[in-house]
Amino acid sequence: MDPASAILNTINRLWDCIAPRADYIHNLEENLNSLRSEMRQLISERNDVRRRVDVAEGQQMRRRDQVEEWLQMVEATEHEVDQIIEEGSQQISNKCLRGCCPKNCRSSYKAGKRVVKKLAAVAKLRSKGDFIDVVDRLPPAIVEGMPSRSTVGMDLMLENVWKCLTEDHARIIGLYGMGGVGKTTLLMKINNEFLHRGTHDFDVVIYVVVSKKPNVRRVQMDIGERLGLELLEDESQDAVARSIFNSLNRKKFLLLLDDIWDRVELELVGIPRPDSENKSKIVFTTRFEAVCGHMEAQNRMLGLG
Repeated sequence: MDPASAILNTINRLWDCIAPRADYIHNLEENLNSLRSEMRQLISERNDVRRRVDVAEGQQMRRRDQVEEWLQMVEATEHEVDQIIEEGSQQISNKCLRGCCPKNCRSSYKAGKRVVKKLAAVAKLRSKGDFIDVVDRLPPAIVEGMPSRSTVGMDLMLENVWKCLTEDHARIIGLYGMGGVGKTTLLMKINNEFLHRGTHDFDVVIYVVVSKKPNVRRVQMDIGERLGLELLEDESQDAVARSIFNSLNRKKFLLLLDDIWDRVELELVGIPRPDSENKSKIVFTTRFEAVCGHMEAQNRMLGLG
């Protein structure tokens, strides 16, 4: 290779090394403006995600871990970008030769490189923020508190029922007595007791009012809501029963049925019959002792009469 070609190759190699660095300096102002624009877009998208999360969390849902991590990364990036923009702006304002050249090429190069690197990071962060779902539905609470009146004089009855709930042989328990003696209040007290006592292993406690003219669909919807099932209004009774059965069949449940006037067909509703395998239990109130027989209750208690 002749000397001229060798010199030219050397110059080309040097330019290949210098050119990208020169671009960091030369394009600093343009890249800073791009970084500002990208960051504004990222903040706008962050605010949209926050609003979606806030609305959903108000409906008893929980933000996803990846969403929370993304929000934290955006917040950290916002602070970093603010510092980088301030540094870059200082380099742009600190030029000589009528604003054509930086006074400190090394500092301008470093600032320009940080801007380009952060610009790519912000763009990548924006691409990760396109969430289809930002929250997950919370699992249903084991028990939901019920408003109830004073239970003066019910302590003994409450303890008797509680004892039955801890015994294996009693799967269905009937509380009977004339109207107005406090059976409903007692059943609510039993429900609320699970908020205060930790000595139980039920997966879910469900309180449902049945009433004199039972509506199977309404009972199904009440149970489905407590289980967190997404039941559709136009689903057939059988389809809803299957959904309830499949959910309860995997759980040890306590079902509290208030104000039964006649036999409740558990299978029609979708309620698995309590047995020694699932160890679930049903407690119900009724005005008539005969209903205890119709419901095949192993324990019958005269409720506060």
